[in-house]
Amino acid sequence: ATNKGKYVAYRGPWANETWARERMVDIVARALSLSPADIRMKNLIGEDQMPSAMITGPMIDETMSTKKTLERALELIDLDQFERDRFAARADNHYLGLGIASYHEAAPGPPGYWDFISPGTETLLSEQAQATIEADGSVVVYTSQMPHGQSHETTYSQVVADELGVAIDDVTLVFGDTRRTPFGLLGTGGSRGGPIGGGALKYAAREVRQQVLDEAAKMLEADPADIEIIDGNIHVAGVPARGITYAELAANVVGESDAETAFDATFAYGGKGDGGWSVATHACIVDVDLDTGKVTFPRYLVVEDCGPIINPAIVDGQVRGGVAQGIGAVLYEKATYDADANLQSATYMDYLIPTAMEIPEIEVHHMETLSPGGENDFRGVGEGGMIGAPAAITNAIEDALSPFGARVTSQYLPPTTI
Repeated sequence: ATNKGKYVAYRGPWANETWARERMVDIVARALSLSPADIRMKNLIGEDQMPSAMITGPMIDETMSTKKTLERALELIDLDQFERDRFAARADNHYLGLGIASYHEAAPGPPGYWDFISPGTETLLSEQAQATIEADGSVVVYTSQMPHGQSHETTYSQVVADELGVAIDDVTLVFGDTRRTPFGLLGTGGSRGGPIGGGALKYAAREVRQQVLDEAAKMLEADPADIEIIDGNIHVAGVPARGITYAELAANVVGESDAETAFDATFAYGGKGDGGWSVATHACIVDVDLDTGKVTFPRYLVVEDCGPIINPAIVDGQVRGGVAQGIGAVLYEKATYDADANLQSATYMDYLIPTAMEIPEIEVHHMETLSPGGENDFRGVGEGGMIGAPAAITNAIEDALSPFGARVTSQYLPPTTI
């Protein structure tokens, strides 16, 4: 029994597994007189070993591209320049260290992944979405996902706009209104928003598009296969001047039926064998000031692969936000209790969080590996920054202090511990 506050994973629970593994890999490397980069290159699975299966059952395909992200990170980090900088910094009692951490996460995982985790789970993973063309020709879509900062409004609008041939601003996303939105059992989380929630909207919008093509073909006296939709103009291929708008088409359909919506489709999606693994390698250089124990970051880079990127700015923001949380977890944040379990860090004067002043520039480099035949192939990225950062940072700190025989055995490393 305890009267301490409960801890739960609030972003990237794989971080615990990744931290333990990536710390052990560095320890083994030093015991074998190998560099942390060399031991990873020897042991990571490459494309020549795929497809294969984990010993626990799930499949590994090309989307497990972790080795490729490591190779790219090592190209970008410039190890020769790092060694020169490391030597020069010691004149000022500063010790530089390089830390590497590679990870993979099921986001949402390959076919059958969750049934290997817990049989029967796959039946719970389906996500519903609804797409409509209203009587005035406007596009309104409904999701059971509940955004809280992940930019569903932007990415979902992009996915639907691409399917329907309209501008992003022409799409209205409805969420959080349980009178109108589909029911979802699992909600938002677990890297499901893009792959599963986005997939449901993609295919719902695609069904609506087919309905539009069928009706437009009647008005334009053409075959549905010959109809194109470009910038909201629905026309026979090669004859854009004779096109009709969504508003005109919707008015015609509603006028004939008195329906409230012109077109409507609901789709339940749980993955179709596409999607898979989201992976990355973090490589960071730390500068440890031996006089103060303070740690700064001359360089921090991430090479990530979440498949096709829907919106680069949002993906970069997700990665950087996760890295910022990882920096906070290692250098700043600690729930401290006294012997009677009274919380000693109850305000932000005592429970430190990193601000824009403490977060370095974070370079984000992308790879976009496709799954075999996967069409709805984007994969979750929101958790990744937090998964890789604590391991990379603590590995870098141990590397910086290795001349003194230091061994990192815990994640929280404030100046007093350094």
